[in-house]
Amino acid sequence: MKLHSVRTHKSAENLPREGQLAWKIAEVASDPVDVADDVIEMIGNRVIDNAAVAAASLNRRPVASARAQAEAHPFQPGATVFGLTQHHRLSPEWAAWANGVAVRELDFHDTYLAADYSHPGDNIPPILAVAQHCGLDGAALVRGLATGYEIQVDLVTGICLHEHKIDHIAHLGPSAAAGIGTALGLPAEVIYQAVQQALHVTTTTRQSRKGEISSWKAYAPAFAGKMAIEAVDRVMRGEGAPSPAWEGEDGFIAWLLSGPKAEYHVPLPERGEAKRAILNTYTKEHSAEYQSQALIDLARRMGPQVQAKGGFGAIRSIVIHTSHHTHYVIGTGANDPQKMDPKASRETLDHSIMYIFAVALEDGGWHHERSYAPARANRPETIALWHKISTAEDAEWTRRYHSRDPKELAFGGRVVITLNDGSVIEDEIAVADAHPLGARPFKRAQYVEKFRTLAEGIVARAEQDRFLGLVERLPVLTAQELGSLSFSVDPGLLQGRQASGIFDGRKGSAAGLAAE
Repeated sequence: MKLHSVRTHKSAENLPREGQLAWKIAEVASDPVDVADDVIEMIGNRVIDNAAVAAASLNRRPVASARAQAEAHPFQPGATVFGLTQHHRLSPEWAAWANGVAVRELDFHDTYLAADYSHPGDNIPPILAVAQHCGLDGAALVRGLATGYEIQVDLVTGICLHEHKIDHIAHLGPSAAAGIGTALGLPAEVIYQAVQQALHVTTTTRQSRKGEISSWKAYAPAFAGKMAIEAVDRVMRGEGAPSPAWEGEDGFIAWLLSGPKAEYHVPLPERGEAKRAILNTYTKEHSAEYQSQALIDLARRMGPQVQAKGGFGAIRSIVIHTSHHTHYVIGTGANDPQKMDPKASRETLDHSIMYIFAVALEDGGWHHERSYAPARANRPETIALWHKISTAEDAEWTRRYHSRDPKELAFGGRVVITLNDGSVIEDEIAVADAHPLGARPFKRAQYVEKFRTLAEGIVARAEQDRFLGLVERLPVLTAQELGSLSFSVDPGLLQGRQASGIFDGRKGSAAGLAAE
């Protein structure tokens, strides 16, 4: 890997393309290196992981709405959508939209945390949709996904967005565009323009993850994937993009990040070097914000100790000593009253470590549906416990959170439970049990088990087997086989549209349509 300096340049400096981050990304994306076996294995794991969480979310309202929007755009050859039959093909950007929402809705797939946050599995829906629509084979998809993960991880490693309240999809648009370019075998010139265009149209604020968090949290990555597909298509037709996107005098760094005097350092593989960044990412065992993964595991470990000391009613206070990010984004440092509100949305509760730790402590675990149910959130004893929990930034946990040493990297914290009698129960955890360095690292068997569990009662067993069989042969799939890399369900199990929209092509007032 080579570190590349990225800073603002005045227009008069006429920064050559070869010195621009977008061009360097394009060179990586267009470099036809082989994909290593362990990377191929992990790509298969994440394809399974995405399908697992999509199966569990199929009938949630945001997913059903996105699917209804996509179904208004049938297209041949097109791409598949989770839940629909293999012959029900939709325009690729809309298929990526529907699948992206299904994958993201439960906040239950993979993660990478460094200078910024990301869910690199969000690259899979747009790259897969383009591969299916364009008749690519499994090998092309694998190459594209290796690039998508590589660029996503490298940008997240080098450029912090959240400190400027920019949402992390600003890294996803460029990475998805680069991955699509690799899969299609496009030249560096085309990928260069597409990456810049994707950055330009996917820069949004972090309000999507603040305050009253709405379904847009799930839609945002799908939007980035959809925009990436459109960016690549436009550039393939000979059009250009704002340039230089990152380094320009009125560009991304100068006005949206740390300003004209800032300098970032982004690692990228050198020419001929394999793309291995996916191996630095990690999935979730629990359907919750990644910073809560280790703390859920710690809560289920500490619960029996509390029970032995008089039960949860004997707790006076709980303080979670943790990293800057955990404290300020999902902890009491966020100063969001919604994070303590039992009437808050699922999306908001997912970003409240106080709520999550209380429920995991009481229940001894976490469930992607039951743990967020309104009845669960409104239990008086849970509310009482929840409101006794606070977070505090600890400099050492912040340092470890940003460490470049994988053995030191930590996303957990130290929990101090003080009981009414003054005694203390204290424990700590660095990484989640499912993390590569955790107590029970996820391998292929665990990904398959996650898929089987979440698809139970939704995807027929034979259809599960068919899908998993395709993933096992991913790098050698023919174009026809790749075209069926999805799963369908009994149409009677799918929730239909809740209300009509513009794409349904019907006339009438919005109020009248919504009332149907």
